[in-house]
Amino acid sequence: MKPIRNSAKAVIVQDGSVLLTKNKDAEGFFYLFPGGGQEPAEELKAAVVRECLEEIGRIVTVGELLHVREYIGKNHQFAEWDADVHQVEFYFRCDLCPDEIAEFVGSNPDDHQVGVEWIELARLSEVRLYPQSLADLLRLGQASPCYLGDTP
Repeated sequence: MKPIRNSAKAVIVQDGSVLLTKNKDAEGFFYLFPGGGQEPAEELKAAVVRECLEEIGRIVTVGELLHVREYIGKNHQFAEWDADVHQVEFYFRCDLCPDEIAEFVGSNPDDHQVGVEWIELARLSEVRLYPQSLADLLRLGQASPCYLGDTP
């Protein structure tokens, strides 16, 4: 089994919509919160800033910790290719820094990433979003820190 990996994610909500990375696989489009793996000697908040630059091409200010989620690959639908993955994800409230650039172009997008998109909170149940459990909490307006466990 691989070592447990930490991942820092950004929850960027503006005007009733959340900013997500748009990705594509054999089943079609799916969405993820911007962010990714923490590097050695890197604080989680610094990881969020770096990952947002890489994936959405924008600097963010990192706020409070909203949620902690575990992802244990063998318990999920992608078990055939990530059964040995155990990841702890830290979701932070973030804001985009003011910028004259209107486009979102990351310097190092993920392999399946095809873009960045604002999705209305009310429409989150209509898209394939990982983790869906966090989408449900956002739609309900739950913002206090909570441990989500190994949820889909």
